[in-house]
Amino acid sequence: MYSGAVLAGGASRRFGEDKALYPYRGKPLLLWVLESLSGASERFIVANRSYEGFGVPVYPDFLPEADSLSGLHSALSHAKNPWVAVAACDLPFLSPAYWAFLYEKAQASPHPVVVVQNPEGHLEPLMAFYHRDCLPQVERQIREGDFRLRRVVEALGATQVPGEEVVARFGREVFLNANRKEALP
Repeated sequence: MYSGAVLAGGASRRFGEDKALYPYRGKPLLLWVLESLSGASERFIVANRSYEGFGVPVYPDFLPEADSLSGLHSALSHAKNPWVAVAACDLPFLSPAYWAFLYEKAQASPHPVVVVQNPEGHLEPLMAFYHRDCLPQVERQIREGDFRLRRVVEALGATQVPGEEVVARFGREVFLNANRKEALP
């Protein structure tokens, strides 16, 4: 059993409007991501604004102003399960099968983070699993002003899933991050 958290606290500057609510193929981007987490035993949204109507709790950042690390902190703090699937609200091609695949990796992982590499070899920390054991490291980084999610991975270690394996199973589009409207097919 795992928890699922959708981070929707960004300012959407490049997108030009609240991308979480942007209608894509008939439903808001945030709903695409929330539905991808249907295999989680609990789901919630982390945001500093109200997102009513999605049928799940919305929690604000406990420690705002630390970018995505604030969202991760709130997700880990609110989660009822040890493992938490953490996703940005602008990844419409994630799926329940993707999360089941990654959760299987998490259960076998000697590390508290399971993260995929994109086809270019870069880590994708906002479509990953984090164990609640990451919380002290996240809090330390926030206190020190180091808001890089990658630093959590570096400090604690991670099981890294190669991009080729992810693309072979779920297609390249699973990595589509809609920072701009033009990015959406």
